[in-house]
Amino acid sequence: MTGELYASLRRIIALVRKETYQIVRDPSSIVIGVVMPLLLILLFGYALSLDVKNLAVAVVLEAPSPAASELAAGFRLSPYFDATVITSMEEARELMLERKVDGIIRLRPDFARQLAAGTAQVQVIVYGGDANRGRAIESYAEGAVAEWTARRLSAGQGTATGLVTVVSRLWFNEAVDSHYYLVPGLIVMVMTLIGAFLTTMVMAREWERGTLEALFVTPVRSAEILLGKTLPYFALGMLGLALVILAARFLFDVPLRGSLVVLIGVSMLYLLVALGMGLLISSYFKNQLIASQITMLVTYLPALMLSGFVFDLRSVPAPVNAIASAFPARYFVSIMQTVFLAGDIWSVILPNAAVLAGMVLVLLVLSIVATRKKLV
Repeated sequence: MTGELYASLRRIIALVRKETYQIVRDPSSIVIGVVMPLLLILLFGYALSLDVKNLAVAVVLEAPSPAASELAAGFRLSPYFDATVITSMEEARELMLERKVDGIIRLRPDFARQLAAGTAQVQVIVYGGDANRGRAIESYAEGAVAEWTARRLSAGQGTATGLVTVVSRLWFNEAVDSHYYLVPGLIVMVMTLIGAFLTTMVMAREWERGTLEALFVTPVRSAEILLGKTLPYFALGMLGLALVILAARFLFDVPLRGSLVVLIGVSMLYLLVALGMGLLISSYFKNQLIASQITMLVTYLPALMLSGFVFDLRSVPAPVNAIASAFPARYFVSIMQTVFLAGDIWSVILPNAAVLAGMVLVLLVLSIVATRKKLV
């Protein structure tokens, strides 16, 4: 038994060495494993942002007064608005129809009189084609008016009768920076690409060239072949993980409030899932083109659309949420966002990690079975 185990270990080491030489000789593997993670984290990190700034609005000042002009100036000075002050509601309407502005802030002609009576109103009209942008304009406009009101009260120019002061605090993202939310998801995207695409393309290419059939006539077992193929790309994936974690911390200043050991541990688990999916797909589809398309369909697109990376899954219909539960990226995104922003919350980490571990076992068994069929 010991001799058999030793022989198996020698075969695995030989396969790992052979695959490592192939990685060094093949620039495409280095590009996918090292260059692509850096490009993706830089491209998505700097280009993709959910922070809305410089919103084009028209501030309609129909009857200038000191108070109305001061409020209009607040919109002009706000970093969230690109405000144009005009005096005609009809002109503002034309700007909205021409999509030159996304919102209208209207201060009515009797604004000063209403303010003195304590019934002043600011009308906010929003272009509703983009619902998220529209809600942002409404929220920022309310904030600008509240800030103006607070300044008047502190200067003794208003009354605090019936005034309720709201003291808010934002947990886990005090900087209100969307990178805190997006960058952990980007790590999931990178790990998905590295794990699934590397193994899929390499295995499918070897099927096309016939090199796997040459291995099948040797004493090497199917499990040893899969292990020998997995280990070098696992090491390459961990190198890519190290690069994107460093970028997250030092380029985008995303805090890591949890344990680095936990982060690396669950990342290793997910990388094994991605590698397993690539091996399974390439075991059934021997053509590189077909295998790459199937991999894109079942790994990358779900990681982008059905993982919670961009869209909150609590807001999607129940059937879509159920479909998303079948894809591993959903569980990894939840872990990554928790470890980075909240810390080691075991009630979140352990259930999701257990699902990923189960997927590793299932994919491993299916890959061995699929490869064994080729030995018959």
